[in-house]
Amino acid sequence: MIVASEFATRSLEEIKELLAGGTLTVYSVARPVSADHAVDRSGKLAVFTFATPAFNTPSEDGTEVPNFAAPVVSATDVGTPGFARAVTADGKVVADFSVGPGDREVKLAEVSCSAGAPVKVVNFKFNPEGGWPERVDYYDAHPRPGYSLPKVR
Repeated sequence: MIVASEFATRSLEEIKELLAGGTLTVYSVARPVSADHAVDRSGKLAVFTFATPAFNTPSEDGTEVPNFAAPVVSATDVGTPGFARAVTADGKVVADFSVGPGDREVKLAEVSCSAGAPVKVVNFKFNPEGGWPERVDYYDAHPRPGYSLPKVR
């Protein structure tokens, strides 16, 4: 999870509360550097609307249980999911999450989306470090725009 700077000091419980009535929009692969940047190179694939409260009690294994108005939505376009952006009911960006069929923060039942086909979230977890879980060695080791290169020792 990469939290927008406006909400960076909030606790996880506060972030969950902020999402009540908001949306979780799934986009294709070009994830912005941070949640403070606009989505400009990714296609919108599906939109889930959070109910109130946005999350139920976590399961026994610590996995979050999102409370969506509709548990299954129709894809709006064709593409491979790469990230999702969570927004409050009044349109403020809260956080970006990694998305896909594998070990991601938001795990989908589908590998890809096709317009009109069903999309379902089967697992949701918060990764406060913000990285991509399956490739920490790559995504968290390479410089990002606006950040300095790693120091060689």
